[in-house]
Amino acid sequence: MRAHPSLTLRRADRFFSRLRGLLFAPPLAPGEGLLLVPCASVHTAFMTCPIDVVFLDRAGLIRKIVPRLAPWRAAACAGAHQTLELAAGEAARLGLMPGASLAPYLNPAPKGNPA
Repeated sequence: MRAHPSLTLRRADRFFSRLRGLLFAPPLAPGEGLLLVPCASVHTAFMTCPIDVVFLDRAGLIRKIVPRLAPWRAAACAGAHQTLELAAGEAARLGLMPGASLAPYLNPAPKGNPA
């Protein structure tokens, strides 16, 4: 069985952390992501580079993937409860597919930063 590439998440689950999102933050590196909870839509206003957007249901199953969402665009997914933002190209590198679970890709969260 092939091992999955790993993914370390930062969680944004409060109003201001979701509002800030990736604004004023360094670009995401390969293997890093920002999980917005609850969240069913995102925008890339004021961002300078594209991102991959992965919409998940409450169980962590992938509902929709929007690869390389350009700056000044928006994306949404009816029925999504969580949204994962990744560096552009990461969803493909990780092999993420609609209907799959995100769980096999997750690293344990560092202390003080639950995912």
